[in-house]
Amino acid sequence: MIRLLAVAGIIGISFSAVFVRLAEVSPATAAFFRAAYALPPLALLWAMTRGGDHRPAPMRWMAVGSGLFLALDLTVWHRSIELIGAGLATVLANTQLVFVGLIAWAVHRERPTVMAFSTIPIVSGGVALISGLGRGDAYGDDPLAGAALGVVTGMAYTGFLLVFRASNRELAPPAGPLLDATAGTAAGSLVAGVLFDGQFSLALAWPEHGWLLALALSAQVAGWLLIAAALPRLPALETSVLLLIQPMATVVWGLVIFAEYLSALQWLGVALVLGGVAALTLRGSVERPASAPAEA
Repeated sequence: MIRLLAVAGIIGISFSAVFVRLAEVSPATAAFFRAAYALPPLALLWAMTRGGDHRPAPMRWMAVGSGLFLALDLTVWHRSIELIGAGLATVLANTQLVFVGLIAWAVHRERPTVMAFSTIPIVSGGVALISGLGRGDAYGDDPLAGAALGVVTGMAYTGFLLVFRASNRELAPPAGPLLDATAGTAAGSLVAGVLFDGQFSLALAWPEHGWLLALALSAQVAGWLLIAAALPRLPALETSVLLLIQPMATVVWGLVIFAEYLSALQWLGVALVLGGVAALTLRGSVERPASAPAEA
């Protein structure tokens, strides 16, 4: 049952890029309303479980701060979707696993594994192939720029994951930390929209906001709550493998719904990126101390 909940949540977030494409609004607009529409149901859920939320104020503010990283991640990712499509943009966002290992090395002095070092050029080659290498058969309005923004998305997503995980050391019910992070995402997206997105709009229009509401409820609320509730109860390795369902599923949705027919080189790039991420998932990106207990 726990695995079914996890898969249901992952499938829910795999439709994120699809709803963004269907909404056809500016990147910051989509990011802001994804968060804004999610706040009321998350607040209601938090009110129902707040008795188990014992996080101190600094941890709550840290969760809000993680939402600023998520605002950057979503805004850049949405622009990448416009340039290179839902499937490829989602695959590129999953390069975050490479950056997690590098940041752990720089910040925590956790030495990357040999696998991590050898995977970096493989994933980098995959990103280059996804960019189309300037060939006319590459999918996307501007696949080179879309690939570059996809890598930036992975960097910003890394920041969000690291800060968000650190903000919930108390293991509070998931609605509380997710509510705080979503509030930070809404604030960050609003600022980004006003300052940097010339097409940012708070006007409500149909069917655009129907898709944005579906995005908020399926991904930011249901998807992430199911994931946050199920994955801590599964072995760490299994959870990481399950999360690879998202980019693979989104590539399928892009092909079926939007006819995102990739070139042969781009398909090879997808295989290299996901293969590299899968290798890091299975083998780990940092070396563990000899005394560290094995993960269940």
